[in-house]
This record gives sequence, C-alpha cells and structure tokens, in this order.
Amino acid sequence: MSSCSLLFLLLFVLISHFSSNQSQTPRIRGLLLDCGAAGPSEAAGGLPWLPDYAFIATGIPRNLSLRGLIPTLSTLRSFPGASHGRCKFCYSVPVFRGSRYLVRTTYFYGGISGPGDPPVFDQIVDGTFWTVVNTTADYAAGAASSYEGVFLARGAKMKVCVARNDYTDSDPFINSLEMIVLEDSVYNSTDFTQNALGLIVRSRFGYDGPIVRYPDDRFDRYWQPFSGDGQVMRNVLNVSVSDLWNLPPENIFSTALTSDGGNNMELQWPPMSLPSSPYYVALYFADMSNGNSRTFDVFINGYIFYNNLEVTSSGLVVFANNWNLSGLTRISLRSESVPHPIINGGEVFGIFSLGRITTTRDVIALESLKKSISNIPLDWDGDPCLPHEYSWTGITCSNGSQIRVVSLNMSNMGLSGTLPPTIANLTALTDLSFASNNISGHIPDLKRLKRLERLHLQDNHFDGNIPSSLVNLTSLRELFLENNNLTGQIPSSLIKQPGLKLRLSPGNNFTSAPIVR
Repeated sequence: MSSCSLLFLLLFVLISHFSSNQSQTPRIRGLLLDCGAAGPSEAAGGLPWLPDYAFIATGIPRNLSLRGLIPTLSTLRSFPGASHGRCKFCYSVPVFRGSRYLVRTTYFYGGISGPGDPPVFDQIVDGTFWTVVNTTADYAAGAASSYEGVFLARGAKMKVCVARNDYTDSDPFINSLEMIVLEDSVYNSTDFTQNALGLIVRSRFGYDGPIVRYPDDRFDRYWQPFSGDGQVMRNVLNVSVSDLWNLPPENIFSTALTSDGGNNMELQWPPMSLPSSPYYVALYFADMSNGNSRTFDVFINGYIFYNNLEVTSSGLVVFANNWNLSGLTRISLRSESVPHPIINGGEVFGIFSLGRITTTRDVIALESLKKSISNIPLDWDGDPCLPHEYSWTGITCSNGSQIRVVSLNMSNMGLSGTLPPTIANLTALTDLSFASNNISGHIPDLKRLKRLERLHLQDNHFDGNIPSSLVNLTSLRELFLENNNLTGQIPSSLIKQPGLKLRLSPGNNFTSAPIVR
C-alpha cells in the first residue's frame, strides 16, 4: 500500500474515532491537509489533520514563528521559482468519483518570502480556473484568507492547484487544504457537471459571536456573524435541519434579524459590492415565537424573490440557483400584518463554468512518462492541457469533442531516462519529438500511433533495432533517428515507403547501409 493510501486510510480511522465520541454530530467524510506539517495533528473541535507530503510532489515545507497562530496557520508549503513564468503546483487527492466536494484553501503569508505584501496568484481545480488568490487586505489586518468552492469529483483523483501567473512576484504558498464530501441534497439544484460554486458570503444573522463551524455544521462550513441594522431576536428552537435542503446548522435558527417595529425590513447583504453575474442565493427563515407563523414577501434589489412566504418554527430555506446580482444588494422583507418579517441566515455563491479536462488515457500515459524521464519540466503538474494558459511545456492539445494531446515536443530539454511503452497510448499524436536529449533504451512499439506524421528521436542514446511496427504508421512523413546507438537491419518497407523523409545517419551501427532521403 502506498504512503498516500495509508494516510487516506488513517484520516478515516481518525475521523471515525472522533465521531464515536461525538454521537450527536454526523462524521465528516473527506481529507484535511495541514500543508507543510511534519505529522498529523488535531485542531480545535477535534478535527484530525494530516500532513500534505503524500499528496504533492513539489514545494518546500516552511514554519512560521509568529506567536499565537493556530497549528494549521503555523506551517505552510511554498513553491519557489517565481521568475520562471506560469506554472501550477498541484495536490493530487483521492476522491469518490461522482461525489460533490466542499473544497477550502486557507492562506496566511506570515512574511515567509520577506517583508512586503503577499504574492498574488491563481487557484485551479482540475482543468478549471477557480479564482485569483489575493490575501493582501486580510494579511494587513492580521487575518488569514479562506476560499471555498463546491466541485464535482470527475475522476478518481481531484487536482487542486496554486498557480504562478504573470502578476506573481514571489513564491505562491498554501497553509491548508480541506476537501469534504457533501450529502446529495446540499446545493443540489446546481448542475455540477457543467458548473462549480465559489463562496461569496455565508452569514448567521442577528449574531455577533465566533464563526459557527464544526461540530455545529456537519460539513465544517463557516457561518460568519452578521448583526445588520435590524432588531436582533434570540430563542432556542428545535429545528429539524435534516428536513431542509443544504442541511444548515441548527443553531443558526436561534438568532435572527427582524424589523424595528414596522411591517417592512431592509437589509444590505452581502456586505460587499458584487460584479454583475448570476449567483446562487439561499436564505434561511424560522419563526422564533412558539407555535406562531408569519407571512411576508421577499425581494432582492426590488425584484420578487419569493411571494407570500409562510415561515413557521419548523424552519425553511428559499433559494435561487441563477439570480443576477450587481453592485450592492438590498434584501427587502415586506409584510401586511404582524408578526413582522424575520430572517436567520443566508449564503451567496458565484457560479462559474467548469473547464474541460484532458482525456484520461492521455493523462495516464503522460504520468507514466513522467516516471520514466528525469528532469521533466517543472510545470508538468495538474491537467496537461487545461486551463490553456497553464498547459504543460512541450504539449499541444486539441479543442474537439475530446481534449487530446496531439503534439509532444520535448526537444533539447536535457532529459534522460527511457520512453515507456505506454507512450503509444497517446493515440491522437501527430508529432512526437525527443530530439537532442539523453534518452536511452529501446524505441518502444508505436504501432498504435496511426496519426503520427513526424517522429524525431535523433541525437540521443537509443539502442537496439528500429521497431518493425514503424512500417505500419502510414501517416508518417518524417523519421529522424540519426546519432543514436541503433543496430540491426533497417526495415526494407521503411526504405520503400513513399513520401517518407528518412534520416538514419550519421551515427548508429546498422548491418545494412543507412538511407538518407
């Protein structure tokens, strides 16, 4: 069993053990990584954290010496090399394919690269650009920055990446990565095969205490306090949240905002200005008086969001999965009679389209190549083709119904090692070049590369015979094999193949005369 598998198993053992001691709280399913840590730890609330080294192959673990930091902020992983252009650095995390994941990344700079502002860089999940990470304002206030999204697991692993862009002026970094499986009802009105959600704000209204999270929220979602301008109400309700979509924590219904005596209530929330775009909006309500109900209309920016909403002590959630917002947002609750309107909480997510991903067979073939070749480019991490501006060095991809690798040009890169047979699984290749490197071993059987037009392997250390299967590559127009250590007979069909530009010398030790044409 690999170290990654052992750590993944350890996570579930730790969480199951913790849950057995907290029988009232459903256990969390997922993976919590303390980036840069040397070993496992337990955070506030008893959640177990694992070190990240089994899930990433690059970066440097670092410690922050600032006093008062919680354990998951006192270590981080940084990714040196800010002068080498765009490059992504990816965690490869085992997931349950088809499950929906809450993904949260947390950043606290701590001056790890010197004084000044933290670097600005990108976040990517699989082939999808997620968001720009800019922690400058939070860091100036002495706070960490967290980014939360909801993504569908489209394979056996999910790649979560930080990425250096043109505007990144020092080393990207990350302090923690959380990936938590959500239950089927949570945010299920969104088509996650086409879209992902990025959290804008999640608030508990009428509340000014610490952030509400696990164990109150079974998925460790963060509910920020929001006092607003209305009258605060408090009461203890026994709301059966298992009956509500999104499964909010029960205690968000024990505080609320209501009007200051009138039938109408106005609330500016979210507290920030939003770019014009469609959003997922969910609002939570419960009548906090015993046995009563209240009815009112809900408007957002003057447009009816829900008409004649009847709110009881059982609680409810009202949501829209594609609601346009722009600038500052006003929520209006309007009633014709008492009791007055009331609201307990809310969530807003940005909606963004999922990027496509490279065909699995091509990804597996390239991962196999990475294991066989030394000095592979630093940016060979994450999805090979996407996002387009972060495609791997030397790779060109198609834009058709499937994302395939059509060209692999690794010429003159100082590579060594051997070419694995699995390179023949890149069946969409038209161009393949490892010219002017230090590749050794036999040339693998490439008969499956039916579209291959150019094969350049000159100026290496290949030995053995020219594979006879090359004669089956009827699309081949250039075959350059000079300056290697090849031996044996030159396949006569190659010599006779019309339209083929063939270079076999100088170099090599064939038993028949080499041909150049």
